[in-house]
Amino acid sequence: MLFGIFLIGIAVGAYRIAGFGVDPFTCMNLAISKYLGMSFGNWQLIMNIAVLIVVFFTVRHCIGMGTVINMVFVGYIADFVCWIVQEQLSISVVLPLRFCLLAVAMLLLTVGAAMYMAADMGIAPYDSVAFIVMKLTKDKVSFKAGRIGSDVTVMVVGVIFSLIAGNSIWTVVGLGTVLNCLFNGPLIQFFRVRLDKNL
Repeated sequence: MLFGIFLIGIAVGAYRIAGFGVDPFTCMNLAISKYLGMSFGNWQLIMNIAVLIVVFFTVRHCIGMGTVINMVFVGYIADFVCWIVQEQLSISVVLPLRFCLLAVAMLLLTVGAAMYMAADMGIAPYDSVAFIVMKLTKDKVSFKAGRIGSDVTVMVVGVIFSLIAGNSIWTVVGLGTVLNCLFNGPLIQFFRVRLDKNL
């Protein structure tokens, strides 16, 4: 669980350095916070609490130590990675390196998510949404389909709020956002199946 969360933190930092767009959940929260004139951190906290309440009443088994550790430490790990690369090493992030970082970020994020989900010690509120969809549909919708559906939905919400606020959608959406929507669910499921076989 800890190693999986560590990988997720590194991945989030790599996404930020690559500069190809944020993950779908962050996309929605950035757009709504700008529309409301709130700080991103405050709105993200409100959304996490709201989703956590839904998780508590639907898939309570998804809440555990991993939920808290993920919510607290992923951001700090990502900040540390960005600080090392941008401030201490002063690496010039040219376009080829940005594409490499995007690919590495996708791999580390999906492997890390699969690892900390397989540990079954609790997951972040948004990561639980696909499990809520599975429960509500009585497993007629798979995890990967539920994840793709939730990722696409929150990305579209982010685009809508950006347009309503008169902001450019490119401030919240990029290549990385779209790739996250399409591939996070299938890749997490792919790695989860292989991890479950070996645990």
